Amino acid sequence: MKYCHYVTLNDGRRCVVRNAEASDAQEVLDVMQRTHVQTDFLRSYPNEIIIDADQERQYLVERLESTREIELVCVVDGVIVGSAGVEEVGTTSKVWHRAELGISVIERYWGNGIGGALVDACIACATAAEYSQLELQVVSDNARALALYTRRGFVEYGRNPRGFLSCVSGYQELVYMRRELDAPAARVGTEVAEG
Repeated sequence: MKYCHYVTLNDGRRCVVRNAEASDAQEVLDVMQRTHVQTDFLRSYPNEIIIDADQERQYLVERLESTREIELVCVVDGVIVGSAGVEEVGTTSKVWHRAELGISVIERYWGNGIGGALVDACIACATAAEYSQLELQVVSDNARALALYTRRGFVEYGRNPRGFLSCVSGYQELVYMRRELDAPAARVGTEVAEG
């Protein structure tokens, strides 16, 4: 799946949200490391990111070739400042209609509209991939992210009070959110999704 869209940020600068390419592998890993240091709201710690640039490169090639999953980056002034992805929940017919969204943005760029641009891109890509539901999990204390997702049409459908166990803040409650998409209904029967 291919995606490329230019966005004017809140500070007037232009950015591009596009597919992460194989040549971006090291920079994507660097951004991942950096964002995992800057917030306690992500699923893992920086030392738990155990892939190298070659593995990341292969992952990005697979995402470029996929018709159902995608990895995106946001580039400002030639620098990757955030990433997001859409990943299928599963390949069986009962969950073929569902995808998960993940996103991270470097702290220095928070509040500029980058998160919104990445979420909008994920919604567009998930719809194009014929998912009818996009899902995510967010720490309940992450008010900024909760507000963003709510503005983008995500609704809460449950909570897990012990979703994460942070070495900084103890148990963190996870809010489960979903957004219905305008994609066709999920395939039924024995058809297998391509890609």
